[in-house]
Amino acid sequence: MNPVSLKLMRTWAQLGPRFLPFADAATPDLPLSRLLRLSLFQVSVGMALVLLIGTLNRVMIVELGVPASLVAVMISLPLIYAPFRAVIGFRSDTHASALGWRRVPFIWRGTLVQFGGLAIMPFALLVLSSGGQANQIAVPVWVGQLGAGVAFLLVGAGLHTVQTVGLALATDLAPVESQPKVVGLMYVMLLLGMVVSTLIFGAVLVDFTAGRLIQVVQGAALATVVLNTVALWKQETRNRSRAAAAAAKPREQTFREAWTTFTHGGSAVRRLVAVGLGTMAFSMEDVLLEPYGGQVLNLSVGATTKLTATLAIGGLMGFALASKVLSRGADPFRMACCGALVGMPAFMMVIAAAPMDSPLLFGFGTLLIGFGGGLFGHGTLTATMNLAPPNQAGLALGAWGAVQASAAGTAVALGGIIRDVVAGWAERGVLGPALGSHATGYTVVYGIEIAMLVATLLAMAPLISRVGRTVAT
Repeated sequence: MNPVSLKLMRTWAQLGPRFLPFADAATPDLPLSRLLRLSLFQVSVGMALVLLIGTLNRVMIVELGVPASLVAVMISLPLIYAPFRAVIGFRSDTHASALGWRRVPFIWRGTLVQFGGLAIMPFALLVLSSGGQANQIAVPVWVGQLGAGVAFLLVGAGLHTVQTVGLALATDLAPVESQPKVVGLMYVMLLLGMVVSTLIFGAVLVDFTAGRLIQVVQGAALATVVLNTVALWKQETRNRSRAAAAAAKPREQTFREAWTTFTHGGSAVRRLVAVGLGTMAFSMEDVLLEPYGGQVLNLSVGATTKLTATLAIGGLMGFALASKVLSRGADPFRMACCGALVGMPAFMMVIAAAPMDSPLLFGFGTLLIGFGGGLFGHGTLTATMNLAPPNQAGLALGAWGAVQASAAGTAVALGGIIRDVVAGWAERGVLGPALGSHATGYTVVYGIEIAMLVATLLAMAPLISRVGRTVAT
């Protein structure tokens, strides 16, 4: 290597930990290259999420002419597996492999299940959209519906398994002092995977054809296997004691026993309640921000589309700040409470944007919603990782993921229903002339989210004081 190149590499290595995002999460035992490689499983999860809730959502309704109600049902099917994340995490904690692995078999199974769902999905969708006529061959309509349902279920099962056990593996590898930064890096990679996938899918499907759809979805299936294989390569060491335990076949702890141990002491139930309330508070507006901007503030399609990017940028800012502060020993529950406190004025700004007719205030409020959500999510996940009982990291992270995903899905559905019901009342004059505007339905939802943030703070307040007493003793 010539002297100039060698000098450049040394300079980059010295500057990297100071200026590269989350570079200081690396340790001698977990270098940055290995950490970034492990985080590729989050990229595959982000790609699958974009495909499900973004690309295929639009393609099925617009290009394939599938009824919106049926599309909504298909999109919601992956949430069926969200409550089982705790069981998945528990099984990865107690898995007795002859090879001495705990996490790798589950991540690999989840990868294969996700690959299978993506492999059959485009063909099932084409049969579904053709009304039972595929290539001039009569096929019962229920075949397309069943095939699409199975495909979405498989993808949901795969991504929930991969994400739950992947985060548990990251917890196993990272020392306690680096876990906040590792959490931030993992979720930045998730957002990065979503952004990059959105750009790629959008560019490839500009000129939509059925063949192009098949190529895109099956390309995503292949990318899932490649990314997760690279992420897993030589990450988890083989433990001979676990291999010996598999041969001895001792009595396995049941999930009920493990759950009792997890919930006994440490206010685990209160933590999960706080996670559920806060997640619902930051998720109920997900499908309402863009319609609010268009219907109430008369923003263009291009302007409202930028709201998604604004929300994501706010989330990245929140994750970056939380990682930096928590790595210095700050209380993760206090950080989560700060996120809830930021969320309340953020939603007030969004509400006030309508009477003030201020798109700028609306955009700034949206940015703060993402920022507050990033602080809250990072704080609660870091607390879950730090307080997980010995050998129960998978169960703890699975419980967090189950509550978080279920609460987010429920909140999105409730937000749309509440908005439609209240808007119907406003249009019929039931609420009086003062509340007869388009903004009323949205305002009620945002008001409910503020109330839920208050409830989140009340649920989390004893956790902060308890941590303080523990540290003091």
